[in-house]
Amino acid sequence: MRPTPNTDRPTSHNLMRFHFSLLLLVTAGLVVAFAPLPAQPITPQERTFEIDAHQFAYSPSEIKVNPGDTVTIQLVSTDVVHGIYVDDYDISVEADPGQSATLTFVADKPGSFRFRCNITCGAMHPFMIGKLTVGSNNWLYRSIGLAALAVLGMTVSRKQKA
Repeated sequence: MRPTPNTDRPTSHNLMRFHFSLLLLVTAGLVVAFAPLPAQPITPQERTFEIDAHQFAYSPSEIKVNPGDTVTIQLVSTDVVHGIYVDDYDISVEADPGQSATLTFVADKPGSFRFRCNITCGAMHPFMIGKLTVGSNNWLYRSIGLAALAVLGMTVSRKQKA
């Protein structure tokens, strides 16, 4: 036996509840996506990192700093001539084999930036990259909040249909 389709028309009260719930969820989503997060004041510090460059890789390959920090990178090359170039900061330094070179800058641009070898050091040279993160990853927390709102919205929608 085939189930009969529900021919009940939604009442204006049910439609109003649905639209009000949808409006609340959209408003909450906009607040989660665009409202400024509470920022804790962070005193800029001097940060020093030693990065080893060899065999087409950096170690460590990722560094994290706070906005305003004075960052010093000591690049140590152990096999051939390597360099480091930080995207968007447009700064670089080169180190000869067995030598080190120092690069100092103020991390005044928040976000994630690649750093890469700026000296052609071999066949795998294009893959010699790393990551500089300045500040926290706010979009991660905002994405988690939006996903939670989406789950809440689906739950509310199903309850209203039942």
